[in-house]
Parts: sequence; C-alpha cells; structure tokens
Amino acid sequence: MDLNTTWFLLYTILIVGYAILDGFDLGVGAIHLFVKSDIERRKHLNAIGPVWDGNEVWLVTAGGALFAAFPPVYATVFSGFYLAFMVLLFVMIARAVSIEFRSKITSDKWRVAWDRTFSISSILILILFGVAVGNIIRGVPVDAERLYRGTFLQMLNPYSIIVGLISLTMFATHGMLYMALKTDGELRKRYRSWATKGWIAFIVFHLIGFIWSIVALPHLFNNVKDKILLYVLLGVLFFISLIFVLLFNRKGEAGRAFLASSVMIGTLVGLVATSMYPMMLPSSMDISYSLTIYNASSTPKALKTMLIIALIGMPVVIGYTIFIYRVFKGKVIVTDDGY
Repeated sequence: MDLNTTWFLLYTILIVGYAILDGFDLGVGAIHLFVKSDIERRKHLNAIGPVWDGNEVWLVTAGGALFAAFPPVYATVFSGFYLAFMVLLFVMIARAVSIEFRSKITSDKWRVAWDRTFSISSILILILFGVAVGNIIRGVPVDAERLYRGTFLQMLNPYSIIVGLISLTMFATHGMLYMALKTDGELRKRYRSWATKGWIAFIVFHLIGFIWSIVALPHLFNNVKDKILLYVLLGVLFFISLIFVLLFNRKGEAGRAFLASSVMIGTLVGLVATSMYPMMLPSSMDISYSLTIYNASSTPKALKTMLIIALIGMPVVIGYTIFIYRVFKGKVIVTDDGY
C-alpha cells in the first residue's frame, strides 16, 4: 500500500467516524419536532449535549486531512461548492446556537423558536451533506485545468436529491436508535417504532439510489474485478448489519441495534469509497479529467510527514472520544441545570 492509498484510507476512516458519531446527533435533531412535550425535547438535548461538539471534531479533522493530503481536491470542491457550503455553514451555526440558547430564557415561544431552528437546521444539514456526496459520486463538471464549470442549481439534480433523502432517512433512524438507547419506558417504545419506519424508508431510497448508480454511473464499477473481495466483504457486512438493525430493534436490544446501525453506516461509506478509488472527484465532462489520489496529492515527503503526525494525533482523538462516551454513558435525565 503506497502513501497515496494510505491517506485515502485514513480520510475514509475520518469520514466514517464523523458519519457514525455526528450522524446520530443530527438524526436526533431531525426528529426533534416529532416529540411534543418540553421534557421530551430536553431529553433530546441532554442526550447529545455533552458530545455533539466533540463529534464535529471528526469533520474538522477530515477537512484538514483533505487540505493537507489532496490540496487540488480541496480547492476544487470548496471553490465549486462555495455557495452550497456557505448555506451549510449557516445552518450548522444556527443549529449550534439553538442548542446553547434554547433554555437560556424561560419562555414557551423562545423555546419553540429554537426547537424549530434546531430541527430544521439538522434536517437541512443531513440533506445538504447527502446532496454534496451525491454530486461527488455522480461526477461534477471539472475541466482539464481542474476548474469547476458548473452552477449551484446543477447540484440539485434528481440523483443527488435521492442521495440526500438516503442521508436523511439513514441518520434519522440512527438518531432514533440512539434515543432508544438513552431512554426507557413508553418513550423508548415510541423511538423503536419510529426507527422501524425510518429503516423502511431508508431501504426504499437506498434501493432507488443503488439501481440508479448501476444503470447511470458506470465509472463507479470500472475496476470491480480488482476490488471484488473488498466489495464482497463490505457488501456482506452491510447486508447483515442492515438486517440486525431491524431484528435487535424489534427485540428491544437498543445497544446492539445502535451498534448494528453504526456498522451499517460505516460499511456503506466504505462501499462508496471502494467504488470511487482511486478517484477523489470524478469529472462529468471527461472521466480523464477526474482528480485522483495520484494526480491531486501532495508530495511524497509531505504525505510521509503528515502520516507521522496523524499516527500521533489520531489515537488522541479516538481516546478522547472513548473517554467522553464512558463518562456520559447511561440513561439521559433532565435536571434544572441541564439543557
């Protein structure tokens, strides 16, 4: 395995970590308006309150890794998706503010306003991330000079919208399973019921997206023979975890259902990465214009130096994450000094 492939793998791991961890707290936000009482909504915020900002460290780290290891990809994506990323940044700020401001004033109107902001921004983030990923999978209009030649409206194509809906339903289900893990009684039963419905919706949208990819995106399957064992391994893990999400949820085994959901998300990201490799950003204008891990990477010396830094820093991030989740494990409770 060369340095370029190693960094592609490390970047994929960072994306998997972000998807699993920030995915559930965004999913909790997506279902926030489905619960009616103030106590139930406070349980949402208390469940994710100690960890949501730490979860976003994985996204920041992934962005830094992309900038350092594959700077042309970073430049092309951020310049081409500039308006979309500005919208995404705005709703991410709105979501963070809503979490912190909601309980600062004892007023029903104040809390309802921030509840709506929290939920709507969470939904938009999940859809926008999905749309961005859909465009990258589908291919974007990049020319021979690595310049983005598309428009904002071109990003809102049917395929990318389907991927956005896959993202929304998958992470909303993930969030429901997390809340089933953190609550008990009647509320827990409600989350389990919602998770089953979310699981069905995810299956439907995923099948549509999968069939569409096979029919319309042949560049994703150009090197299937070279990666067949990895495809089979990830595909089997994805299918098994998908089934176990439903089985464990129906049995009321919330912890195992959430773990299965995490494996499902991780293997799905892995399958996408496997299909993309060695491409980082396929070109819809001409596949030969695509940015790959070889024509859009930093120098070997830079990759080697950063790998040493990553091998020191990654265990710190992982250790911190494990420590935080151990400290705040258990059922969520609502107190006067909570959210």
